[in-house]
Amino acid sequence: MDVGVLLVFQNWHENLSDGEMFQQEAELGVLAEEYGFDSVWAAEHHFDDYSMCPDNLQLMTYLAAKTSRIKLGTGAVILPWNQPLRVVEKVTMLDHLSGGRVVFGMGRGLAKMEYEGFGVDMNESRQRFDEAAAMIIRGLRDGYVENDGPFYPQPRVQVRPAPNPDYSWDDRIYGVAMSPDSVPAVANLGARMMTFMQYPAEVHAESINKYRDLYRQAHGSEPGPVHTQDFVYCHEDPAEAERIARDYLSKYFLSVVKHYDFAGKHWRETKGYEAYQVGADMIREAGMENAAAGYADTQIWGTPDQILEKFRHRAEVLGPHNPSIAPSFAGLPFDKVRASLKLFGEEVIPELHKMGVTASVPA
Repeated sequence: MDVGVLLVFQNWHENLSDGEMFQQEAELGVLAEEYGFDSVWAAEHHFDDYSMCPDNLQLMTYLAAKTSRIKLGTGAVILPWNQPLRVVEKVTMLDHLSGGRVVFGMGRGLAKMEYEGFGVDMNESRQRFDEAAAMIIRGLRDGYVENDGPFYPQPRVQVRPAPNPDYSWDDRIYGVAMSPDSVPAVANLGARMMTFMQYPAEVHAESINKYRDLYRQAHGSEPGPVHTQDFVYCHEDPAEAERIARDYLSKYFLSVVKHYDFAGKHWRETKGYEAYQVGADMIREAGMENAAAGYADTQIWGTPDQILEKFRHRAEVLGPHNPSIAPSFAGLPFDKVRASLKLFGEEVIPELHKMGVTASVPA
């Protein structure tokens, strides 16, 4: 079982500037290698203290120079906000600089405020993602980019430096699938599924199994383990672990609702995002406090033994998967973040590696 760290870059710290927060968060990626993690990931977000990593490929270039072993993942590059040819060039260059350690994850984005900031029509997100994703995957594998689609017309150009044929992209391309609309898109691309855990594992198992079925139908082979993402707090004292986790996870949930306007009513009017209206309605009906408590229940926190027990249950319900954890969120002080990350690395990762799930990315 491969185990990753997701860097969120959320500045809910009352005593840190954006620059101070960013530096401390980035160094968690260096510590991740030291503490035994297999991969480090970062999401792309803009314009808000919710998450401040506008170029995760640039961040991974920094981490490539500061590390030697750990895989470098984008979780994810949001394709409708990026020019596909430039994505291929930057990913290829990073792959050379890192010695083939790049794990490329793609997404289509979910926040209305970010789409508006870029002047991109959110109703076009599905078509833009599908067109760009196919271009990028071909470009990474073949070393040239061309396209005659309506959103990204591109005459054929060679990518230089050319991709290194020794660094196969098999098993290194992922797609975020959080909605019924995205699951078949990721499966048809032949990408591995990434998902952020928001509900009990039994609920997520439905979409994960659907992805596996669609992948088999489209490609005639078994997909690799899916990549799951949780917000995690690890502490030796179970009472302290629960107190801290519930406090800061509730705050994080509020930041999610704010950034994505999850309590809003615009989802049913946005093409390709209609399913999110169900979740928005549930939040309003449950009330913010109850919804936040329910979200905290779905995440992974506790003592190392408690966390391992939760992962064993996940393995039983979800089957082959590779977990990634976000240790820093909602202004949790960095001394607590580092202690949690270190304890997880020392006590949890060795046991997760023994669980027998095939690694998601070749070493």
